[in-house]
Amino acid sequence: MDPNGGKKNMFNKLGRAEAMERLQNESFDRITISFYKYVIIENPYEFRDTLYSKWSALSVFGRIYVAKEGINAQMSIPQYNWERFKENLYQIKELKDIPFKIAVEDDGKSFFKLTIKVREKIVADGLSENDYDVTNVGAHLTAKQWNKAIDDGAIVVDMRNHYESEIGRFKGAICPEVETFKEELPVVKDLLKGKESDQVLLYCTGGIRCEKASAYLKNYGFENVSQLHGGIIDYVRQINENDSIENKFVGKNFVFDERRAERISNDIISNCHQCGDPCDQHINCKNVNCNLLFLQCEKCKEEYDSCCSLDCIEVAKMPEDKRKKLRKGVENKKIYYSHKKVKLNLKA
Repeated sequence: MDPNGGKKNMFNKLGRAEAMERLQNESFDRITISFYKYVIIENPYEFRDTLYSKWSALSVFGRIYVAKEGINAQMSIPQYNWERFKENLYQIKELKDIPFKIAVEDDGKSFFKLTIKVREKIVADGLSENDYDVTNVGAHLTAKQWNKAIDDGAIVVDMRNHYESEIGRFKGAICPEVETFKEELPVVKDLLKGKESDQVLLYCTGGIRCEKASAYLKNYGFENVSQLHGGIIDYVRQINENDSIENKFVGKNFVFDERRAERISNDIISNCHQCGDPCDQHINCKNVNCNLLFLQCEKCKEEYDSCCSLDCIEVAKMPEDKRKKLRKGVENKKIYYSHKKVKLNLKA
């Protein structure tokens, strides 16, 4: 089915370069927010078109996913349209009184266009609707309650992907070596086998993945599952507003926009994937045929010309027509650096 429903004005016509230039030329500030909600949306395509029409009129940029099970959104709003946006948002019955999180560290340049896509699910879990009750979720904990539970010896599990937890995590958290949420659910269940009666704490960026993960674990007999309310983003807001709450998160919080990450503490807990020096700066390989997401320090960035390997340096230097020929017939798959799956071809 055509996600645009045949409506020609329901998608962006600007290319990336033009959209980026438009953003850079803006003379006003933007507020970056995120929110999600599990709610039945009878007609996701119609809902999507309504949102696009309303939000594009307010110059909203962002990445939004809509499905029958709900909505997941990360977006930036012009400051001068902020009040109008909130009024507009709460007029939509499915989104009435929906809580949202404001980005901790942001210059308003996180998104350069508005993209709203209809998906089968807002968080892909690889399971059918009847496998478990997604509404039977664990208890939501505030930052203060979360810290106390950690101090009391609860098991902490990071429900994000390995490239997210590599640069920042809660001290002592279990961080599965996975690349997708769908892959993570059964892995976490197996890691926690025999601990069904223990208190289990789940966290992710904004809370949406933990919402499903807590319901999944409860379905498999885990009796005491809790999740960090609002995820890492809201945890940071709470500790910033209350000096008496200790920050137990170290490093950076990975985010899925142009910023790549928000620094939460000054600790650098990861290493450059090329030389091994302390580094928590993600980069996509300059060779667009590769596009590997990996950690690269400034020294290696210069030495390897922003590429992940010697082979990619050579490809990146080729004219575009030659690179295009190399891409022909190759599946465009986003990949992330994993010591288990990718071996970088580096200098001897």
